[in-house]
Amino acid sequence: MNKKIVIIFTILLIIILVGGYLIINYFKTHQEETIVEEYTPEEEITEEQNRQTIVSLYFLEKETNELAPEARLVDIKEIMNTPYDKLVNMLIEGPKNEKYIKLMPDNTKLNKTYKEKDMVYLDFSSDFLNYDKKDASVKQNIIDSLVKTLTQLTEVNSIKILIDGEENEEFNEVYSLNVDE
Repeated sequence: MNKKIVIIFTILLIIILVGGYLIINYFKTHQEETIVEEYTPEEEITEEQNRQTIVSLYFLEKETNELAPEARLVDIKEIMNTPYDKLVNMLIEGPKNEKYIKLMPDNTKLNKTYKEKDMVYLDFSSDFLNYDKKDASVKQNIIDSLVKTLTQLTEVNSIKILIDGEENEEFNEVYSLNVDE
């Protein structure tokens, strides 16, 4: 009786080992057939393309008279060191596309920017105050343009506008995106 159990156990062990070998071999051969080749792009990405990113600058659209984003390709090195300065100076320069209107008053200069917590302080020259004060929407569009452009940076939630390093009664608030936007 003992010999029968040993023989049956040995036969089962051989069947399991041979079956396991066959199953492993089967999966190895089928796995080799499904190996995916590495994708090689038809055109190499240049170092210059690799260093660029897209930013949105908000300008007034002529047709709708509403703020709309203008996408710009910017060298990452330019925006890494002084992102707030770069974005605001691009707003001051105005849109590249003719369907948008420049919002920043002429001759406006950005004196400096700095960040405290999640708020960016924008210190402009006094020329910033030379906007059309008869139309209340002009001031709001300037503020909204700055806020929407700068809050696309994850570390910025609000802005504070200074004129020649001082708070100004025309722009004495902390501005941020409305929750419903």
